[in-house]
Amino acid sequence: MPFDFKKEYKEFYMPKRVPGIVEVPPMNYIAVRGCGDPNEEGGAYQQAIGVLYAVAYTIKMSYKGNYKIEGFFEYVVPPLEGFWWQDGIQGVDYSNKSNFHWISAIRLPDFVSRADFEWAVAEAGRKKKMDCSQAEFLTVDEGLCVQMMHMGAYDSEPESVALMDQYLAQNGYQNDLSASRLHHEIYLSDPRKTEPEKWKTIIRHPIKKQ
Repeated sequence: MPFDFKKEYKEFYMPKRVPGIVEVPPMNYIAVRGCGDPNEEGGAYQQAIGVLYAVAYTIKMSYKGNYKIEGFFEYVVPPLEGFWWQDGIQGVDYSNKSNFHWISAIRLPDFVSRADFEWAVAEAGRKKKMDCSQAEFLTVDEGLCVQMMHMGAYDSEPESVALMDQYLAQNGYQNDLSASRLHHEIYLSDPRKTEPEKWKTIIRHPIKKQ
């Protein structure tokens, strides 16, 4: 059976529907940065996702070709993730999506080196006949965070964020959002195939002791 990050690391990918605290270790990602409304048809965000999956599946299927990655094992491509912020706003204003800055990302297995990543970017561009040069090898060290599973549409996320904020206040913590510690979402549902009320999204915020 291919290695499945969601099943092997349930503390990071299967939190409860109530807030909880987690210590997140450094992780490597394929990442594409951009700004603007993620819902824009054919916009920068949707193009970024195309690049991410092109590179992710090039790495996943590399064992079938001539390029060999040291330490490679078969695995399930991890879920799409996003780091979000807006200039001059603490947290996220969901009513003004055009002001979003984002880093769209897919986790990389630890065996993928920068050299492997650079090969995959070039190979994905060649095979898919698309420009993948905006993809970057990104290491994120989130550290201490609060997280929970949000059920429902993205626009209803403030309800879950409010629960997280309340939990922090009751337990002696506070949010620690900054330019380097961002609002983080992990998408466990395909919105093209699932009704909005059934969407599962992990919301994660960096925190510190009060």
